[in-house]
Amino acid sequence: MNNTRKTENGSLNVVGDNIRYFREHNDLSYQKLSDMLMLYGIDIHKQAIYKIEKGKRTVVDYELCGFAKCFGITVNELVTNYFEELKWVGILKPTHLLNF
Repeated sequence: MNNTRKTENGSLNVVGDNIRYFREHNDLSYQKLSDMLMLYGIDIHKQAIYKIEKGKRTVVDYELCGFAKCFGITVNELVTNYFEELKWVGILKPTHLLNF
């Protein structure tokens, strides 16, 4: 049974674009980001990071936290675009946003 769900645009995650943005904003190569994640005990190969950014790989919760830690941001900042989409269609109210 396949439990993988895709977003409206066919992506396997909702954070790929933001991960790419923050990786580039911090002038990190795929390898450097992979090395930083490894320091937190998160083993993600540079090719897997590329796949996450392209929406070809899912992201699990502890990986999401690791990305946020590497970029010096909150998890909310990685999922902001998705939260905005949910608010726009009336699914999510602003009080549902959490600060990590």
